[in-house]
Amino acid sequence: MKNHIIRDICFCWFALFATPVFSQSDSLKKNSDDIGSLKINFDPSGQKYMQIGIWNQTWLRYIDNNPGTLVNGEPERGTYDAGIRRMRISTLAQLSPKFLMFYQIGFNNQTFISGGGSGTGAQGNGKKATVFFHDAYGEYTLIPELDTETKKKNNFSLYLGAGLHSWNGVSRLTNASSSKMLTADLPVYNFPTIEISDQMSRQFGVFVHGSYKKFTYRMNVNKPFATNNEPKIGNTAVDNNKGDVSFAGYYSYQFFETESQKTPFLAGTYLGSKKILNIGAGFYSTKNGTKTQPSEGVYENHDIRVLGIDIFSELPLTDDTYLSIYSVYYNYQFGPNYLRTTALLNPGTADPAYTGQTALEGAGNGRVLLGTGSIWHTQFAYMLPRFSKSVQIQPYVTYARKSMEALNETGNYYDFGTNFYFVGHNAKVSLQYSSRPLYDTETKTVFKHAGEVLIAMQFFL
Repeated sequence: MKNHIIRDICFCWFALFATPVFSQSDSLKKNSDDIGSLKINFDPSGQKYMQIGIWNQTWLRYIDNNPGTLVNGEPERGTYDAGIRRMRISTLAQLSPKFLMFYQIGFNNQTFISGGGSGTGAQGNGKKATVFFHDAYGEYTLIPELDTETKKKNNFSLYLGAGLHSWNGVSRLTNASSSKMLTADLPVYNFPTIEISDQMSRQFGVFVHGSYKKFTYRMNVNKPFATNNEPKIGNTAVDNNKGDVSFAGYYSYQFFETESQKTPFLAGTYLGSKKILNIGAGFYSTKNGTKTQPSEGVYENHDIRVLGIDIFSELPLTDDTYLSIYSVYYNYQFGPNYLRTTALLNPGTADPAYTGQTALEGAGNGRVLLGTGSIWHTQFAYMLPRFSKSVQIQPYVTYARKSMEALNETGNYYDFGTNFYFVGHNAKVSLQYSSRPLYDTETKTVFKHAGEVLIAMQFFL
């Protein structure tokens, strides 16, 4: 009998205090349709809770393939494809006013032909994508942003955490939210060590973050993932680190409204619900991160240093229109002639029988990502006046200018798109056209441009 009573008391307690509610950020105003995320309170005050986020981003594309591309063994100049760019499940647990836990799992970049498990044949290269932890860290409150007794905001706040985390340095975009993006996708070069010495932009380490009045800061000391590429003879650096730790930081001043620092992720747009003007600067550095072989048997190590400076502004014009502007300048130092290419959800492989002009970016939708040199990235958007209760429309444009030491010509990259918000960020569709230059393998100059049409659909709770 006693066990039944204890069971019933526990059930009633959970029913009373662990009631799921849809929580919306205090910053969201009536002109935003965003319904927020699922929040489960564990006490009447709401100081102990768990917040759950679930989202999926599906891509439909037409790709102008780079010259000499095979898709499933057949030459193709252009490819239609479908895939999942991201799938995530995140949990943030506030155990007490002093302790917080954050975990995020999911998978990335699965298409009809790539991004799946290791099986082949009947299983298929595109099937059964690997799910893994993106974030896994705990955080301790040293000085809270809001005093727990007086409920007044402190001038200074300080939080300390450790684990697999993404409290990154360099720029706002290096700390970007992937569920509240302005554009159909992030440009990827905002993550300078992506999938090389980090795991999906995360590293293991210790971090601090907080604010002093309008000034915010985040800093970390991390252990980069090991790299061991061996350089060829010549003056081209490759990733080969020597076990040194990395240091990173990002600092910003917020002139108007302030942004939440509950998680490391910063929104690409608040859908006009905030008046924002922020300037920021940051860095990432690690010793002996790359390696060259200037002559046979002679090796040199090189430090990695990345600097960023940016500005972000979101200015409401009327109740339902606003401007969003972001611009960032990156300076990358990875060692002599370091160059990296990427190909998101790439459907193609190189055709060994192809004899025409080839691109150094490789097959499929490969492009130059980053390298020793600089990138200037700018994006601009305008929310159109609302003419319907069911949808908001937001055209945008982005431009990136890449000047890489290993190339003999500056590259110009463009995206033209439109967002259709049906339920804020919770249900939206983005239509985007992108243009990328292709570099000749021998001359390292641009010989043509290739395009890509993308429909990105996001559902987020």
